[in-house]
Amino acid sequence: MTQQPLPEPTPARYQRSITDVISSPAPGRIPFSVEFMPPRNDEAETRLRTAAETFHDLGVAFVSVTYGAGGSSRDRTMRIAQDLARMPLTTLVHLTLVGHTEAELVEILSDYASLGLSNLLALRGDPPGADPLGEWTPVPGGYRYAEELIWLTKRLEATKHFQVGIAAFPEGHHQSESLAADTKYTLAKLRAGAEFSIITQMFFDVDYYLRLRDRLAAADAELGSRPIIPGIMPITSLKSVRRQLQLSGAKLPARLEERLVAAAAGDEEANRDEIRKVGIEESTLMAERLIAEGVPDLHFMTMNFARATQEVLHNLGMAPAWGREHGHDAVR
Repeated sequence: MTQQPLPEPTPARYQRSITDVISSPAPGRIPFSVEFMPPRNDEAETRLRTAAETFHDLGVAFVSVTYGAGGSSRDRTMRIAQDLARMPLTTLVHLTLVGHTEAELVEILSDYASLGLSNLLALRGDPPGADPLGEWTPVPGGYRYAEELIWLTKRLEATKHFQVGIAAFPEGHHQSESLAADTKYTLAKLRAGAEFSIITQMFFDVDYYLRLRDRLAAADAELGSRPIIPGIMPITSLKSVRRQLQLSGAKLPARLEERLVAAAAGDEEANRDEIRKVGIEESTLMAERLIAEGVPDLHFMTMNFARATQEVLHNLGMAPAWGREHGHDAVR
């Protein structure tokens, strides 16, 4: 008897759009979402899955998966994104232009479509190498701007149904000549077919977000009314926040830096719990103000850990406290 070949894995299906899930009723005060990074090894992958289960139980609106370029990292990104979608979690996949020709981008987009992953964050990406704020140069046969990736996505038969989001920069992109120029570039990406903006660059002063929202609305009332989702990175250590500031070019308000330095009291390691306490408190205050300002969703950058985000959500009245003594074993 001839053995029949095994069927191809069933792709993740019925992915709701990001604008749909953030406009639907949420279990808490406001929808929230989280960002994951492609894990580097099996241990890190297990940690990501545990965090994903926690957020699933807490009612997360959607999860995003940043893009890992390169063969093995790219494959792991695809697999993790598909697994999250099957959990099921509405999944937003990132794609950058870095190191890719147009033909390679078509192949990746087609792979996403075959897996049923229909929510895309279109990004130019940071230049390869040690300096993420350095000069950016496209590869031969590649693209220079994120809006070109949006056009490509909307032009391809396999992906024209994708809902596309873009990055926005509350403090302005470091390569923009001015905030006015940065606003123009953001609107160009929306005009190219993007349905929403998700802020993947962190900020630590809510006023920057509000000014961005006002600039976009003033420049184009229709496009400026599309959802602008603020990105929040809960602060857990001075070392990590300094590294993220270096990578992103974002600024830390003097008042916040003074609080964190005072909590460190000259010894960051010995006083890491106090630093974390201040960081979570400040992240909570930011979230409270953003909720009061009517944001559509809170997007947390998790570094593939659940604890810091759950602590902020608990302070907002949207999650149980962290720790077994608080019943955390009931929420993974």
